[in-house]
Amino acid sequence: MKTITSVPLLTLALLATTLQAQAQTALVRTEKNMSLELANQIAAQGVAACGANGHAVAVAVVDRAGTLRALQRADNAGPHTVEASLQKAFTSASAKNTTLAMMDTAQKNPGAANLVHLPGFLLLGGGVPVKAGSEVIGAVGIGGAPGGHLDEQCAVAALDKVKDLLK
Repeated sequence: MKTITSVPLLTLALLATTLQAQAQTALVRTEKNMSLELANQIAAQGVAACGANGHAVAVAVVDRAGTLRALQRADNAGPHTVEASLQKAFTSASAKNTTLAMMDTAQKNPGAANLVHLPGFLLLGGGVPVKAGSEVIGAVGIGGAPGGHLDEQCAVAALDKVKDLLK
């Protein structure tokens, strides 16, 4: 009788150990994130892309948590462009969406109109998520071109220049 009883107890003990190990594994996450080198390359490419079109801009690059990793301000870019680029990058990283798409949604959907009141959010074109595969690892924000759609074009061009580093 001891043999019959000990087998289920042994099985139960093994099951409990396995479940505990699985639970501990689920508590620890592994995430991709933005390196300083990558952030600097994106910022430089953003300044260059807009500069090639005659626009003096500021480019902010943030990590997945919205924390600044790199900031570059072109010669002759207005002082307001720094804060605009930071807020666009933060907004894009936070929402994992482009700020131009969010602006369009807020304008068309009254339920989303209150997004403009979130601290640090700026719903103007120019903020674009940075993805490694399908995972958002940060965002780039550009401010200073004469229109948010132009800021976004520069951001997309910058990301296109570094796409091989995002695999």
